[in-house]
Amino acid sequence: MTVFDLAVRGGTVVTARGRARLDVYAAGGRIAALRAAGAPGLDARQVVDASGHYVLPGMVDSHVHLMDPGDEAREDFPTGSGAAALQGVTTIVEHTHGWPVTTVERLREKVAHLEGRSYVDYGLAAHLWPEHLDQLAPLWAAGVTFFKIFTCDTHGIPALGADLLLDAFDGLAAVDGTCLVHCEDNAITAAAEARLRAAGRTDGWIVPEWRSRAAEEVAVTTVALLARLAGARVTVAHASTPDVLDAVADQAKRGAPVAAETCPQYLLLREEEVANLGPFRKFTPPARIRSDDEADRMWAAFNTGMVHHLSTDHAPASRDHKAAHSIWDAHFGLPGLDSTTPLMIDAALRGRTSLERVVTAYATAPARRYRLAGKGDVAEGRAADLAVVDPDVTWTLDDATVHSKAGWTPYAGRQVRGRVVATVLGGRLVAQDGQLLDGERSGRFLAGPGAR
Repeated sequence: MTVFDLAVRGGTVVTARGRARLDVYAAGGRIAALRAAGAPGLDARQVVDASGHYVLPGMVDSHVHLMDPGDEAREDFPTGSGAAALQGVTTIVEHTHGWPVTTVERLREKVAHLEGRSYVDYGLAAHLWPEHLDQLAPLWAAGVTFFKIFTCDTHGIPALGADLLLDAFDGLAAVDGTCLVHCEDNAITAAAEARLRAAGRTDGWIVPEWRSRAAEEVAVTTVALLARLAGARVTVAHASTPDVLDAVADQAKRGAPVAAETCPQYLLLREEEVANLGPFRKFTPPARIRSDDEADRMWAAFNTGMVHHLSTDHAPASRDHKAAHSIWDAHFGLPGLDSTTPLMIDAALRGRTSLERVVTAYATAPARRYRLAGKGDVAEGRAADLAVVDPDVTWTLDDATVHSKAGWTPYAGRQVRGRVVATVLGGRLVAQDGQLLDGERSGRFLAGPGAR
């Protein structure tokens, strides 16, 4: 009689295809069997009782910054990946601006550095700098998951103008590669910054004025058009408004292999918060929602699939880091790994979206987009990565619940329904009831689809 490594029994399995009460059995890191809940005759060395719970595929967060190597005072892989594991995220794709991967040698150095430092599986992205475009094909063959490109000078990363973007997209198409593009027009943001600084402005409102809707929409329109002309697989990062999503959809309808991600901050946070919270709402593009109608439009875009997938854009800085600097000098970014799964489960349980849509956007779609083999689904033969959710728990997000080095959350005080109570990675229970269980931090590096 076969004895499986792990059984998750009695739960309701939720996938992009729907839901059913199933027992899930894992062997050799894969899902080996799915059986009607309670069916007799199968045994396992370890059993998780999921009665009354939802069993989701492990989430796939494809836009994460852990600053490791780099400024590890803000975040490192042990803390960031631990936050991911505790919230049912079993795969991340990471890149740090403070220690950018721009060559094959840098990629190899980072892979070696990260051995034994992650609680979850991870892919790595490389940055495309103007002077390193010749590294595109070698880096793709070396196993990066995608390339990060900026259309504005940000985080110390230089912009690619339209001419170099077209060169980069042609190079990506030639190797069937993938990129994620931060879209803000460099000329518009630079002019706004000069004007605001000359006026002596230091209030929080500089953020949406500096990183304006126009700057984002102009850049997105250009990037989506160039993606169509080159036939390159391009993802627009952190789309913040329905108008941005419309610009992406327009080129996609015309055959461009372009898609848009968004993040919870563009579904939940309001533009006006920057007035009082300043550096704690300094991220870019900034929060855009000005009204309930605009929030409804963003959720509709999420629910109808105009948003291809969801990510955190986890870019933490501690309260001290944020508070110690002026609005101009404070770090960009928000922590997100501790809060995204709870927020999206809550949205589903309250009827704002569905669990199937959350699974699609935060697991299945990013896994497919970035060709992360075996990830993002609950099916025989797929990776045995699971998140078990108790829908009956109601709790409050606060700073004390944050595992990330950030130590705070922009959603403090928000009450949420549903909680991840167990996380399975490769058929191993790695987190349960708020505790990390994998003392060896056995998350694996996932070489990208171009790896040779």
